[in-house]
Amino acid sequence: MRSPNTTRFEGQRAAPSAKLPGKWIGYGDPEQEDSPPAPFLRKSFDLPVLPVEARLQVAVLGLCELEMNGKPVHPELALIPGWSDFRVRTQVMTFDVASLLTVGANTLGCILGDGWYAGYLGFEGKRKLYGGSPAVRLQLEMTFADGTRTAVSTDESWEARTGPILRSDLYHGESYDARREFPDWSTPGSSRRGWHPVSIRPVSGDLVLDPKVSEPVEKVEYLPTLQVTEPVPGSYVFDLGQNMVGWAKLRLRGKRGQTVRLRFAEMLNPDGTLYTANLRTARATDTYIFGQDGLCEWEPRFTFHGFRYVELTGCSGKPRKAAVTGVVLHNGMRPTGQFTCSDPRVNQLASNIRWGLKGNFLEVPTDCPQRDERLGWTGDIQVFAKTASFFYDVDAFLTKWMRDLRDGQTPEGAFPDIAPTFICGFGNAAWADAGVIVPWVVYRRFGNRSILEENYEAMLKWMAFQEKTSRGLIRPPTDYGDWLAVDAVYAGHAPVPSDLIGTAYFARTAAIMTEVARVLKKPADAARFRALRSSVVKAFRREYVTAGGRLVGDCQTAYLLALAFDLLPPAQRAPAVERLVELIRQRDWHLSTGFVGTPLLCPVLSRFGRHDVAMKLLLQDSYPSWLFTVKNGATTMWERWNSYTPEAGFGDVGMNSFNHYAYGAIGEWLVHSVAGLAPGPDAPAYKHILFRPQLSPGLENASASLETPHGKTEIEWQCERGEMEGRITVPAQSYADFVHTTKGKLIEGKTTKTISGNGRLRLSPGDYRFRLKFA
Repeated sequence: MRSPNTTRFEGQRAAPSAKLPGKWIGYGDPEQEDSPPAPFLRKSFDLPVLPVEARLQVAVLGLCELEMNGKPVHPELALIPGWSDFRVRTQVMTFDVASLLTVGANTLGCILGDGWYAGYLGFEGKRKLYGGSPAVRLQLEMTFADGTRTAVSTDESWEARTGPILRSDLYHGESYDARREFPDWSTPGSSRRGWHPVSIRPVSGDLVLDPKVSEPVEKVEYLPTLQVTEPVPGSYVFDLGQNMVGWAKLRLRGKRGQTVRLRFAEMLNPDGTLYTANLRTARATDTYIFGQDGLCEWEPRFTFHGFRYVELTGCSGKPRKAAVTGVVLHNGMRPTGQFTCSDPRVNQLASNIRWGLKGNFLEVPTDCPQRDERLGWTGDIQVFAKTASFFYDVDAFLTKWMRDLRDGQTPEGAFPDIAPTFICGFGNAAWADAGVIVPWVVYRRFGNRSILEENYEAMLKWMAFQEKTSRGLIRPPTDYGDWLAVDAVYAGHAPVPSDLIGTAYFARTAAIMTEVARVLKKPADAARFRALRSSVVKAFRREYVTAGGRLVGDCQTAYLLALAFDLLPPAQRAPAVERLVELIRQRDWHLSTGFVGTPLLCPVLSRFGRHDVAMKLLLQDSYPSWLFTVKNGATTMWERWNSYTPEAGFGDVGMNSFNHYAYGAIGEWLVHSVAGLAPGPDAPAYKHILFRPQLSPGLENASASLETPHGKTEIEWQCERGEMEGRITVPAQSYADFVHTTKGKLIEGKTTKTISGNGRLRLSPGDYRFRLKFA
């Protein structure tokens, strides 16, 4: 539902720091404690003739909205230019604005918002963590038909004032007083009354101005209200039917001076009122004051909320459903993957995974979008990156985020817990390892070798840090462990030691670095990391594996790490799988894992021949399980397995997000093992594909498709009474292996190949049908 832009964002063409003239300008008091009114800035200029090219380059400390001659420069974009570690860098965006210019007088306007730079940020109730007030530096460069050029840049000649945006904050919302509007402020010849000189802002010359490499945040789609209730007289609750991230567009009649308020929530209390306790200090409230009698259409500029429900108060009477529309915001990533099956509950789970991704891929991969946090936690994206990279093209998005991560790395090599970083720890197991794992996932999915090259030195520093701070290659205890594991919920601690997790990930990252060095043609490094991985594995076995093959902690996550990362000798793997299954059986076929163990659970079971147990876990709908959340009305992934239960109600309000994608990491397995479409090991970017259809007890059919760099690949199958029929597509410039474990036939056109037992068939590009008979 994106309308055509009158201008075009040209992020890849943005100039580096040295080529962006102009001064940093702003307006207002940087010392103001609470959120100040938003500054409006403008500059008028004359053009004797129209240019053949006009490129507007803008860098902002904060957020901005740009107008030219009364028209928006980027009508479908929001929250630009976004978030980076403003202590190190900010992003430059470039727009083609030639179509907005006129012969004669022109006016360029810019509205500034606090955003991540000067607004409230983090869970300590602080604002201005990077700077006191927003500032902008821009240049409009115009080229004429005769080859001459001219430019308009930010300097002392600009003028500024405040207006109808009384305050704007990402956590707390936006207040707008339409009585203070000054129409046509960005058009030539408008009144100069109330306008004042801008202030020149002192900004460090060391600040890097980077081209914005990721897609900007967009208004992606619009959700209508499904139902309106009135749980309290005068308080109207709008249900959009979907937990989403963005803001509400208001369309309402009122009288001048009338104030209406919009509050946002993910869930409702039993009495139908908003459940907002889990927002902690985030007020999540937008306010609109009518400027005149009649109909208003309004939406905020510099905030966002995580919500399904909107409470509207201050109305003259009961509003219509059309009074509130949800505007969905996230970075403009291209959707690439689809999964579906015969069980509607699992389809809802897949939808929840996608919506969790969309809601939390807003400038950085955040943990949650609603409370006073919304931070780029590294552990969350480390486990979710494979699933994210299937459903969406996150190549540019994660490439940009890796810059944020590198900006927060310590001189000693430890990666931070969050990126951009400002309040967190460093070097924690399974969190800091994102610095190695995420670039590798992006390379394997998209074939983007440059992300390995760009991050290689930072990855080397992290590996050196792990070696230096280990004891006999055993990692020290660190924070988090198997975060929010069920065992920890009940016992107050997780039985798997954090040093076991850290050592397992040490081996895993050494294995990845072996492959990274091979890709980058660094054979000496590859040999060194291969030897390091071997030594870490030996240390792991010595420290954590008993003579009888049991693992320290003797819990699901311990066995999952050892099996997933190939840390056990071959003779001990089958007994470890048996023990894992027994631990699941002892819990009446339920999981007991947290953020670290859960993403490995079903993949490990399917890989080691217990796909039946993996399916039993998938289709389990009692607590704790994925379908338990679906059964209880979830439309996104939850932070906790018990974020809500019918017996106890809502979970711990101190940390209880209903939009938290980490447990959605099962999406990778749904595609690879249930549908049977997986990347092959021989080449990245699905140049090599594995098709592995198998019986998935409880499902009658499944399908998956993916837009790869080489074209669309897909699989679909139907199964009845042990007989499976299906089809697959191998895209041009790719090849595939069809992995089979039973007898059957593979058909291409008029050619039929007979399949018998375990094996694989090499396939060239084309469309195929298959028939398999399982005993």
